[in-house]
Amino acid sequence: MNFKTGDKVVVIAGKDRGKEGKIIKTLKAENKVIVEGVNVVKKHIKPNGNSAGSITEMEAAIHASNVMIVDPKTNKRTRIGHTTDKKGKKVRCTKKSNASID
Repeated sequence: MNFKTGDKVVVIAGKDRGKEGKIIKTLKAENKVIVEGVNVVKKHIKPNGNSAGSITEMEAAIHASNVMIVDPKTNKRTRIGHTTDKKGKKVRCTKKSNASID
């Protein structure tokens, strides 16, 4: 998976298609990401001895294939490529404008 926490992404499929947000968390084993403000679900919390029950809203995971990174130069969605910098370190770059992401 080419995504990292803090990347700005846009949803390309599903009920939240077109929404943008930052990645809060990546779940590499499941190939999923949690995006801020996207795929919001209601979670029912049972009451226990010291707190009352409630219904809270939280972001659920979305599959990584349903999001694309936003190009920092053009603000349009793009794919992620890899290249090496002058020091020989492997860095992520955008395919459309070849801008470094890291």
